[in-house]
Amino acid sequence: MRDALGVGVAVGLSGFAFGVTSAGSGLSLLQTCALSLLVFTGASQFALIGALASGGNPFTAAAGAFFLGTRNAFYGLRLSQLLALPRAVRPFAAHWVIDETTAVALAQPGRRAARIGFTVTGLTLYVLWNLTTLLGALGAEAIGDTSDWGLDAAGPATFLALLAPMLRTATERATAGLAVLLGLGLSPVLPAGVPVLAAALAAPAVLWVQGRRAAARAADEAGGSSGAGGAGEYKEDAR
Repeated sequence: MRDALGVGVAVGLSGFAFGVTSAGSGLSLLQTCALSLLVFTGASQFALIGALASGGNPFTAAAGAFFLGTRNAFYGLRLSQLLALPRAVRPFAAHWVIDETTAVALAQPGRRAARIGFTVTGLTLYVLWNLTTLLGALGAEAIGDTSDWGLDAAGPATFLALLAPMLRTATERATAGLAVLLGLGLSPVLPAGVPVLAAALAAPAVLWVQGRRAAARAADEAGGSSGAGGAGEYKEDAR
């Protein structure tokens, strides 16, 4: 409950930034609120209005937002096993499968705690995100530049704070570090959403390197054992 409420409140306030930015990009109040109600994945929402504000084609902007949102499908694969929710509940729970609910659920020690963390985070964040989106869109002119508030950094900062303690092994830290390098390095040259998907390649890349190293060690050990065995046979023959 503590983790879930903390994340829900901290990230939910970022809806102000989205509401202000969306209204400033030319979207109506209804369009802005509909995005938060129906899409409910902040990064995709910001990618969409960012592309529209820069004069991008609506279909291209929607495609970028879609690609950025596909990461939630991978979260769903992991959470479906962890939460094991009844089939009737899964379509509704799927709407809350986002960065923050996944991070809180995975950080819990057991299934019951994971379900509580997922549900409370999702409910708190959904209510606050939509409420602050509405308030931000209504008061866009009064709020001014959201960069002065730092609200756009609340979501990523909270997610990283939850993720960092989970990186316990060298493999996990190497995967996270490579993902950061891929995401940041490709952001200036690829459309919005694509660098995040490219960053997911860090996991198979690190596992491939580990597999090659393990195979090399196994070959060395096998060669050493074979050499020792050959020497023993030679001595036996000499006797």
